[in-house]
Amino acid sequence: MTEAGAGEAVRLAKRVAQQLGCSRATAEQYIEGGWVSVDGRVVEEPAARVAPTQAVALAPDANLLDLRPVTLLLHRPANANAQEFLRAERHAAELDRPGTRVLRRHLRALECAAPLPAGASGLTVYTQERRIARRLAEDMALLEQECTVHVEGQIAPDGLQALGRNLPHHGGPAAPHLKASWQNETHLRLALKGVDMARIPELCAAVGLRVLGVRRIRMGRLPLARLPEGQWRYLQPWERF
Repeated sequence: MTEAGAGEAVRLAKRVAQQLGCSRATAEQYIEGGWVSVDGRVVEEPAARVAPTQAVALAPDANLLDLRPVTLLLHRPANANAQEFLRAERHAAELDRPGTRVLRRHLRALECAAPLPAGASGLTVYTQERRIARRLAEDMALLEQECTVHVEGQIAPDGLQALGRNLPHHGGPAAPHLKASWQNETHLRLALKGVDMARIPELCAAVGLRVLGVRRIRMGRLPLARLPEGQWRYLQPWERF
């Protein structure tokens, strides 16, 4: 950060607090909010060291109103490590509001609130918001999910209806259901509620189909839509699952 000796340099948070006449905690919020620059470059680390000769500036439009936790929607490839894609350079900026700023703090302490089963791809939710994590954990059985399923083989007579017939009900909040239709010759479209996605290969095998791939394209009212594979966007304030 600086070539100055340790005795000359101070923590950026201390320098900002001194310049603004605010508390150290407020200074850290400004820094982590991406509002502070050192020699013209935004620095988001409160513990960064700065020398007295370096110029520290607060952005003219700085505010502390938008420091809420965030939720990210990732189009995760199959069998991929999500951490490879939860990076600033993987942000699908064209799908978010103009001027959206990706901050380092947005990519920390993220909890996967709606895991995909092994081998599946598609819409995945990573959040810093306890409310959303708790809602998805508690109400997943009530949330309809939609998937496309790449299959091969010859489906049994009445196979589409059989896929959703006689699903066991183990006393949960609602009886499970599954609706199936053909998207094209090799892909099924499934809408399921209260059915574990991990069971899709088993259910398809029972009607003569072998599953080659599963992709989640909707959770409740939230679609995958135009989000490219391997990229993420922010959940917007008006969006609901």
